[in-house]
Amino acid sequence: MNKTLMLSGLAAASLAALSACGGGDSTEDTGPKAVRVEFAAVAGDTPITCASTLSGLGTTSASGTLADMRFYIANVKLVTRSGSEVPLVLSTEDNYNTTKGSDTLTLIDLEDKTGTCAGTTEMNASIKGTVPAGDYVGMKMTLGVPLALNHTDQTAATTVTPAVINNAVHPGMAWSWAGGRKFTKIEVTNASWTAPTFFTHLGSTGCTGTNPAAGQVDTCARPDRPVITLASFNPDSQKVAVDVKALLAGNNVTVNGAGPGGCMSGSTDPECPAVFNALGLDLITGTQLATTPTQTLFRAVSK
Repeated sequence: MNKTLMLSGLAAASLAALSACGGGDSTEDTGPKAVRVEFAAVAGDTPITCASTLSGLGTTSASGTLADMRFYIANVKLVTRSGSEVPLVLSTEDNYNTTKGSDTLTLIDLEDKTGTCAGTTEMNASIKGTVPAGDYVGMKMTLGVPLALNHTDQTAATTVTPAVINNAVHPGMAWSWAGGRKFTKIEVTNASWTAPTFFTHLGSTGCTGTNPAAGQVDTCARPDRPVITLASFNPDSQKVAVDVKALLAGNNVTVNGAGPGGCMSGSTDPECPAVFNALGLDLITGTQLATTPTQTLFRAVSK
């Protein structure tokens, strides 16, 4: 009997020691998992910066350089092996990140205002946050600013408007009070082109409300917020490539067919059909394409 009690005590002690070392259901196994989603500018398979010459652009294989490369990413979710979508909780509130209610928003800035780039000297190439421990195999994210944040007063002080969407902090990302923000501002340029800069400005259009001029927008006819799905993605070993060459593949970037230069989300702009296909968007409705072609701007690559 004493021997049995002794063995039971040893077993209990062993389990306690195992738990203290991180075994069983300790917080090391079940606590929050830190996640860093990194983004990298590329042209095809080639990493690029503001100093790079980009070749093979568009239908004429033109050469040019970056003029800007900034875009908003909202509501990142990691996808488990069973298909559940788990929101990424942002780690900070700063000039590049905000959380408002159930929405999260990050500005990715891959230019540094050198060379032909005309954005800002500061950069932000990642989204940092946490998710519960789990078996994650993919990721979903929205390209764009959520409606509740998009139409706030973009001229207000940072104490009123989150800095990430404040035009004084990030000049050039404002669309208009009625239209909100530019969800993407990806531009390539070459002084020798007939139209020297090809602009890709994605944003909501056809916006109406009580007083759109004051930022009071209730709805937009074309929301233009594609949900980007990376079915296979591991943030520990992979990053998200942002492929300018793929975005511009369907257009002659050296000329302007009609309307504003490049594509500024106009439903009748001749440059926009190919750009919207690359974003996985229906140009007329501004909603996700239900069938092919799928988006080609973003893809997972090894770090």
